[in-house]
Amino acid sequence: MMNKRDALKTLGAAALAATGLPAARAQATKLKWAHVYETSEPFHKYSVWAGEEIKKRTNGKYEVEVFPASTLGKEADINQGLTLGTVDIILTGASFAGRSYPPLAVSYFPFIFRDAEHQLKYAKSDVFMELAKGYDGKTGNHITALNYYGARHVTSNAAHPVAKPEDMKGLKIRVPDAPAYLAFPKSLGANPTPIAFAEVYLALQNNTVDAQENPLPTIEAKKFYEVQKNISLTGHIVDSLLTICSGQLWAKLSPAEQKIFTEVMQEAAEKTGREIIASEERLVGEFKKKGLNVITVDKKAFSDAVLKNTKPTDHGYRQQDYDRIVGL
Repeated sequence: MMNKRDALKTLGAAALAATGLPAARAQATKLKWAHVYETSEPFHKYSVWAGEEIKKRTNGKYEVEVFPASTLGKEADINQGLTLGTVDIILTGASFAGRSYPPLAVSYFPFIFRDAEHQLKYAKSDVFMELAKGYDGKTGNHITALNYYGARHVTSNAAHPVAKPEDMKGLKIRVPDAPAYLAFPKSLGANPTPIAFAEVYLALQNNTVDAQENPLPTIEAKKFYEVQKNISLTGHIVDSLLTICSGQLWAKLSPAEQKIFTEVMQEAAEKTGREIIASEERLVGEFKKKGLNVITVDKKAFSDAVLKNTKPTDHGYRQQDYDRIVGL
């Protein structure tokens, strides 16, 4: 007669067989994907989509949980988490990743990109592949994709409209806490003030700073328009996010699994970028309807003023990388 323990083993084996999965696959490997963006934004939407696709394409071997809105830490924290093993996958700006490998952050130099399509061309270029490989070699982590984030524009309170480069002088403007973002405000005589992303709304509301800069979809998602009066369409940085897997995760994946992760993450990046571009096109009109003062600036005047006062090598970037990107 079968004892109780044997009976439970038999039942367990039968249940596993019914799933059609081998024993090694019975327990999915859980992965943490972290970012600092809101659940309403495409960055989160397509991170979740990518997680579902990875699970589907690996037959349930990997299960991805996405942690949005800085729930696993600020951007610097989640970058560090890749090394510490507290996160497996992140979305992050190249300026933060560039702290480990500075040449990677050249893409944040002001006015290096003409527009979104220029940046999307860069994402498929040899120069990006080389910079990503340099980052991989320095950190052990692996960049799988570049996501279009949007053209960054200056918003400001009622007392400080920005219509020309001279209007930036003395402006207390929030920028991300990363060196690559300082070139634009510093070169125009502004007072850049790094504040964590999650704290920007309150800093604007309390007049801790006069201004901030972000793409239009982010201004909408974070509701910065509630505490700012002016939007100046400077487009000074055409911004991006990198999808990065930790070295520990990447080393565990088989070549076939690495191919799946790469393909899924690049598909997610493409979907994200197209949605952001579409939302940028509609938001100018929507902000005007909300009563904001949308200022169309002379971008060449801003570009000339910035490039007169700073150059890529001042910020630790390689001139040859800058030249190759501009020439794409």
